[in-house]
Amino acid sequence: MGTITRSFANNITSGGTFDATDLTGTIPASNIADASVTNITAVPALTAVSTVASDPPSPDAGQIWYNTTDKVLRAYVLSAGSWATGGSLNTAKARLAASGTQTAALAFGGENVTATTESYNGTSWTEVNDLNTARRLLAGTGIQTASLAFGGESPGTTDFSVTETWNGTSWTEVADLNTARNLTGGSGLYTSALGAGGFNQGGGVTESKTESWNGTSWTEVADLNQARSSNMSVGDSNTSSLTFGGSPAYALTESWNGSSWTEVGDLNTGRQGNSGGSGSVTAALLYGGENATEDLAVTESWNGTSWTEVADISTARSSIGGAGTNNTTAIAIGGATPPSTTATEEWTQANVTTDLGVS
Repeated sequence: MGTITRSFANNITSGGTFDATDLTGTIPASNIADASVTNITAVPALTAVSTVASDPPSPDAGQIWYNTTDKVLRAYVLSAGSWATGGSLNTAKARLAASGTQTAALAFGGENVTATTESYNGTSWTEVNDLNTARRLLAGTGIQTASLAFGGESPGTTDFSVTETWNGTSWTEVADLNTARNLTGGSGLYTSALGAGGFNQGGGVTESKTESWNGTSWTEVADLNQARSSNMSVGDSNTSSLTFGGSPAYALTESWNGSSWTEVGDLNTGRQGNSGGSGSVTAALLYGGENATEDLAVTESWNGTSWTEVADISTARSSIGGAGTNNTTAIAIGGATPPSTTATEEWTQANVTTDLGVS
């Protein structure tokens, strides 16, 4: 494999730092212990540039370089992420449903048993056509121009099984759920969705039932392992979903593969009360909600295997509407502080250039 023309010792400066400027060559094969790499199954993308006079204009994620002008080692890596204030709703909402993304979202239904619908363009909210059936504690999923609303309640009545589709202009009633309920976790698209769990007010039962939507009708499929209500669900179809949290303050997370639910890594903070949620089975975000004593600001990020606590939302609250397709961009809409709020917060986690502290 050749030899190194300059030893590591030659590159230790008088100040005790490491200088990679003139390090060249390759490590002899005899110096590599095979056992040290036996258990490696995957290596993340990483591109190293030995020396550059100025930072690359468009670095790749994971890229590392040594800037000879600034005399510092740098990397292009994912930031810690943060929440920022977005445009306020026209009408304060809690116990609502939402769909879409951070820059193209839809918020509908909510407290006071409203039918109002608002559309977000990344800057401001605009009132659009109402739901046909006013309700709160409903589930919603899809994108801004093609959404699904189902279930929910009006106090003093039985739950709703009513399902409506949004075409970007108006809502249309379609086939009902098989089991009327509220506080159901909804995920997927308006042509391929899943409703998991919920509370059956008529029977006074917390549900484990799951129903699958094919764009025309609902079909009962395999139950959740743990019956729960006010759980959050994310996913991009009726064959791929993740549901987490729920009453009473569960930390449980379950993953759906189109046939059955499997328990996976628990939340760090168990919660209920309609937390905000967004993302997919491999990249999700959960924010807000409540435990037995208080509203929460805690945010957690899911990487497909486990949950990690990240930056809190600015205002602790429950009954939030959440939208987004991953764990790097999301939107938290309304909620109860209490009372109901018009607040919108936007989550962003992006690649940034950072100094590694080596000169």
